[in-house]
Amino acid sequence: MKPRLAGIEIIVADMAAALAFYRVLGLDIPADADAEQHVEVDLGGVRLLFDLPSTITSFDPTWTPPSGGHRVALAFDCGTADGVDAAWTAVTEAGFTGHLAPWDAFWGQRYAVVHDPDGATVDLYANA
Repeated sequence: MKPRLAGIEIIVADMAAALAFYRVLGLDIPADADAEQHVEVDLGGVRLLFDLPSTITSFDPTWTPPSGGHRVALAFDCGTADGVDAAWTAVTEAGFTGHLAPWDAFWGQRYAVVHDPDGATVDLYANA
């Protein structure tokens, strides 16, 4: 069998805060998941996985959090330029960190960047 991408994992310091952020962006995550150590969200063939550091160190005691800039970013297609602006507003008004306010990028997209509660980069975009 050829390997198939089936999941993307985010290690989060505070499960409830992380899930609240991703709910603002439209992910359907049950409220009772906030108290879990591991949460999975089906994105339609690929799962987005959330784990607390204690979950990771339970099977890899040498794990340490990365430092420096981001290596992976999640990107949410907002459909339209107005959709990008609305997502930016929803995220920042919910108290989460906006990094780059919406702008018309030279590559032909409306684009913005926010950070989740753990500092992971999340791109918001719409094709022109």
